[in-house]
Amino acid sequence: MRVPFTTMGANLNPESLAEFWLWFEANDDELFEVDQNSCDIFHRLSEAMQKVDTNLTFEFGPVLENGSREFVISAGGNLSSFRSVEAMYSTAPCSGRWNFIRFRQRRDFINDFRLGYGSCVVKASDVHYVLCKDKKPNHVGIILFIDGYSAIDRETWDQIGFLFLDETLGEYDVERHVGAIQFFDCNSKQFRKARPIAELPAHFDRRIGRH
Repeated sequence: MRVPFTTMGANLNPESLAEFWLWFEANDDELFEVDQNSCDIFHRLSEAMQKVDTNLTFEFGPVLENGSREFVISAGGNLSSFRSVEAMYSTAPCSGRWNFIRFRQRRDFINDFRLGYGSCVVKASDVHYVLCKDKKPNHVGIILFIDGYSAIDRETWDQIGFLFLDETLGEYDVERHVGAIQFFDCNSKQFRKARPIAELPAHFDRRIGRH
């Protein structure tokens, strides 16, 4: 086991940490073989994680050439649960079979990458952005333009926008360094200054002084 993370988050149930990893190891083979049709084990895994912190969620990566598989522990975009992610990661069992990862990471995607939510599917090439000043120190405001965006189904389209930001910048940076976020259709008057979302990571890093 890794050294335990001792500063507990407000939403964390510390007693459930050991129970979760015992459950994970007991179901290791079934978890390792999951695919998009593995609804039952997904449901059981979600229930087990939410006993630790109700905001926690997960992602599985593909099986890699070395035979290992990624398991991402996510706070679901909730800053209040970041310490729960750290606590779960720090108590994870050492395993050559699994690569445990804290937070959803940046993805190097090409323009035909697609992201869906509900009945909507959006290509990365149809998403653009503008960076803005933000009131918070060390934060950057972002306007995201999504082709086809509709205020009629705002909840669905906004969720797609947040997912694209997590995929592009990573969950940690979105919560720690992104301030105000707005979503618009590409017909917006502000779109004339927009840049392809593929340029966002490097532009964002320069803006927060990372490079």
